[in-house]
Amino acid sequence: MFTGIIEGLGTIRGIQPVGEGCKLAIDADFAISGTKLGDSIAVNGACLTAVALDDRSFTVDVSPETLAKTTFGRARVGDRVNLERALRLSDRLDGHLVSGHIDGMGRLSDRKQRSNAIIIAFRVPPDLARYMIPKGSVAVDGVSLTINACSANGFEVSIIPYTAKLTTVGMKPVGEAVNIETDMIGKYVERFVTAGRSDADGRPGDGGVDMALLGKYGFL
Repeated sequence: MFTGIIEGLGTIRGIQPVGEGCKLAIDADFAISGTKLGDSIAVNGACLTAVALDDRSFTVDVSPETLAKTTFGRARVGDRVNLERALRLSDRLDGHLVSGHIDGMGRLSDRKQRSNAIIIAFRVPPDLARYMIPKGSVAVDGVSLTINACSANGFEVSIIPYTAKLTTVGMKPVGEAVNIETDMIGKYVERFVTAGRSDADGRPGDGGVDMALLGKYGFL
């Protein structure tokens, strides 16, 4: 589990294909002493397991599923990445609860300066946009951000200079792909209220909590 508060940046030093997956070697800009083999590290928001490491570098395995769902399928040596080690129960929860399980990809569609903030817009598929609400949370490349506005196929956030400097979100040009993790609370609520009702693709369908059910148990 993560918070979306990025510890620092890293650089992809090597990419080794392994069948349909790969290994990524990453150099961190900060000391990762105290990290152990098998620990989880979020790399651009994706929860990956350290299989080799030293004080400032580590190696992770990336599965075929992760390559298909994330921007790692198009990663290149030299790419800068956001890094966050797993949340400890004694830590402050400064961002929001982030699982590190990427839901899909979006694309940076617009950016503009407004006073001391940068307003950035992203395009996302409708099946991701459905879980977004104004003032809700979203993780973009692992960065916890607050949604200013959203539509059926996109959303807009505001970042401060500190976030722009510390993370890759401030560096990305228009058109660049990003990893998106929507707020897990919305997905669980949808699952609960539509339990047992799914279409052929496994998506929640009609039913679950409806007016009849609410009336039956005295909520109407």
